[in-house]
Amino acid sequence: MGSAVITARAAATFDPVGRSVATARAFVRDTLQGWGYTDVVDDAVVLTSELVTNAVVHAGTAADVLCLRTEDGVRVEVSDHYPEREIPLQSSGLDFGSPDREGGRGLLLCAALASRWGVEYTPEHKHVWFQLDLPERPVGIRSAGPVLPTALLPVADERVRVAVVQIDGSGAIASWNDDAAFLFGYAADQVAGKQLTDFAAWPHTPGTSTGIADALRLSRWEGSYGIRGADGRVIPVYASHLRVRDTQGEPSTVCLLVRDHERAVLQTPVRAPVDSANDSRTADPFEVFIGSPAPDDLDGLLQRTVERARDMLDADAAFLLLATDDETELEVRATTGLPSARQRFARVPVEAGTNRYSSARMPAVHEDLTVVPGAVPLLTDTGMRSVVTVPLKVEGRLTGSLGVAAEAAGRYSNEEALRLQFAADRIALAVESARLGELERLRRGSLSFLVEASDLLAGTLDRDQTLALMAQMTVPTLATWCAVYTIADQLAEPYLSYVLHEDEERIDGLKELLASIAPPDPVPTPGARIWPAPARAGHEAALRVSTRTLGRDAPLSMGAAARTTLETASAVGGETVVLPLVARNRVIGMLTLGKPSDEHFRQEILELAEDLSRRAALALDNARLYSERVAISQSLQRSLLPPGLPDVPNVEIEVIYRAAGEGNEVGGDFYDVFPIRDGAYGFAIGDVCGTGPEAAAVTGLARHALRLLAREGFGGPAVLERLNAAIMDEGERSRFLTLLYGELWPQEDGSALLKVVCAGHPLPLRLRQDGSVEAAADPQPLLGVMDDLELYEQEVTLEPGDVLLCVTDGVTERREGTRMLGDDGLAEVLSVCTGLTAGAVAGRILRAVERFAAEPASDDMAILAMRVPEPDNF
Repeated sequence: MGSAVITARAAATFDPVGRSVATARAFVRDTLQGWGYTDVVDDAVVLTSELVTNAVVHAGTAADVLCLRTEDGVRVEVSDHYPEREIPLQSSGLDFGSPDREGGRGLLLCAALASRWGVEYTPEHKHVWFQLDLPERPVGIRSAGPVLPTALLPVADERVRVAVVQIDGSGAIASWNDDAAFLFGYAADQVAGKQLTDFAAWPHTPGTSTGIADALRLSRWEGSYGIRGADGRVIPVYASHLRVRDTQGEPSTVCLLVRDHERAVLQTPVRAPVDSANDSRTADPFEVFIGSPAPDDLDGLLQRTVERARDMLDADAAFLLLATDDETELEVRATTGLPSARQRFARVPVEAGTNRYSSARMPAVHEDLTVVPGAVPLLTDTGMRSVVTVPLKVEGRLTGSLGVAAEAAGRYSNEEALRLQFAADRIALAVESARLGELERLRRGSLSFLVEASDLLAGTLDRDQTLALMAQMTVPTLATWCAVYTIADQLAEPYLSYVLHEDEERIDGLKELLASIAPPDPVPTPGARIWPAPARAGHEAALRVSTRTLGRDAPLSMGAAARTTLETASAVGGETVVLPLVARNRVIGMLTLGKPSDEHFRQEILELAEDLSRRAALALDNARLYSERVAISQSLQRSLLPPGLPDVPNVEIEVIYRAAGEGNEVGGDFYDVFPIRDGAYGFAIGDVCGTGPEAAAVTGLARHALRLLAREGFGGPAVLERLNAAIMDEGERSRFLTLLYGELWPQEDGSALLKVVCAGHPLPLRLRQDGSVEAAADPQPLLGVMDDLELYEQEVTLEPGDVLLCVTDGVTERREGTRMLGDDGLAEVLSVCTGLTAGAVAGRILRAVERFAAEPASDDMAILAMRVPEPDNF
């Protein structure tokens, strides 16, 4: 070793068995790491593996391994006991022959990796040695892997296989060792001369080889890909590539490959420069690049990253893109030196091609973008000419891309790409962790948002309110502005139903702009689609306004209308997307979301908007169906009530009807007042059991039958008996009915004669002028229960000033807890109504019923008041 001073030595002998190769590798690795020589550990392990394999496997003898440490590096000697074996000499000028020969391959590696090497003979031994010099470092700097407990050491198979493959300048396989044959199932003669790209799956995708050729041209490269074995399966591997020159001076690449789960054998340990002026603590490589303290939010971390990357390579601009979950697209998340507002959240595909992000999975250097326009779409029309991009990877998976760019051509080379790749490797895991944290927060926020939105949408069945809620939930949470189009039926055109902007002053201008353009096509395809029409219309309107303004002789100020047009154009100048509102397999509308000038939607926001649109569509359709049902119910209810009240001479008549609930069910209460013949009038108030269509059928039958039978000349008992028979004929559809029916004859003396029949109904009450209240009829059986009824009528004479009050049970059965208004309570309220008109009496009864309980009424109510005025009031 010349004048070099040996400062330590370690030696071991290994038996001629296959497992000795792995043991020898471990011995050399542990020895050099213990000495702090981690910079040369990987190369030493590879060379030792090949030389020991020659000794214990091919030569069949024991192998002696001697490690010698010096201040400048390490020398490793491997000896066997088979000196007769022919070994070519380094300086003989002889051809090594086939690289597949056992001896030749090991010495080729020595020539490629070692600082010096040689072969020495003794009468009993032959040993091959190699010298690995340490890289020059400032005094006091050391780099070593941490001392870990045994339980934390990486797990490997008993026999670690390191495939050594050498690739010539054309990309063809020139050397293929036994471990490669074992791992992948191909003998050396099966693969010799074939392209590595024929076997590589890049990345881990059978049948693709994009990027492997680029990796083979780099001076050094580490990473994961796949090798398709002889059985057709893709074997994930971790590889370390070294670019070397062969004995003829031609460039070639030595590839060391292990199974991916054994990557610790090859993976370069994390190293960082140490400031010798500082204490002996090793700086965190992440903090060396990012700075301390590191930003605790994703956007801050990404922005700091692009700024440091720009400064590190003295660039004019830098950018960072994050990959989508399926790694098919990259999303712009941070830029410096570029128009970030215009590009933020823009997306470009990963794979190479027109308008696609070229070589995203590999480091790439573009010396002049004018030669390959569109290679990096983000830099189009920015003035940048040279650019270097490197991938961000975590466990072999593409997570993003980091790039720097300069306005001058030819600014970057492979050296800058390696520096930037080293920085990207340092921050990739931190960026991915921050991204996952942000994604988790977004998902939790999205879940809370959707839960709240569902509750709000489920809380109303009003169509207009549903439209307003849809817009208010999206602005400004998801978008800057929102428009909702509705479609009445399959043949109708979309109608602009609601418009909302986060700035209320821009709503009118936005509504006018959207009304001037054709609505989006009602495509049922799920998901958001770009709608360029608003931005285009806004741009054209702004251009017209600007042209008119510039054409004036002295434009002192711009008019309000022109300012509104320009503000609207800016509001719709960004990305606009349309999401279909699909309910029950039919497009019932479109939800349109927009951003201001040059802004884009994030994919997470679009996915959230899609979830919201599905819920909103169902809520909107439910509101439509409910509105239709209410309209039908109200129309039917109106058909069951008389269109108006006749004028009865000398008798005041007032009716108040209140349906319970929101009008979605047809009530069972009804009333009627109608002329029978000259001087005679019929009146009725009734209550059918239940609500809905069956009750409505009985109600309609009763009201029309009363009029028909009364006008045929039947008296009150006969009318009700025939009505009872008609109800019983309905069979299972029949409902029992309480009914108060009477006939009214105004008299010449100012009184009124009444003949009434009360069939199971609350009794009518008579109020006299002295304030006394009494029942005006006796109770009789209700209708719809028994076939044979024997009913009778009773006569009542109303003197001037008297009031006859008829109500349904919704009045008398009004409840507050255990209290009920009842007949007595109603009579008490009526007793203080002397001197009031019929309308005033009915109104006071209604107010008393409403005030009796705080809760809304749960039953329909009908109030019929008849009063004979006093003579001076005629």
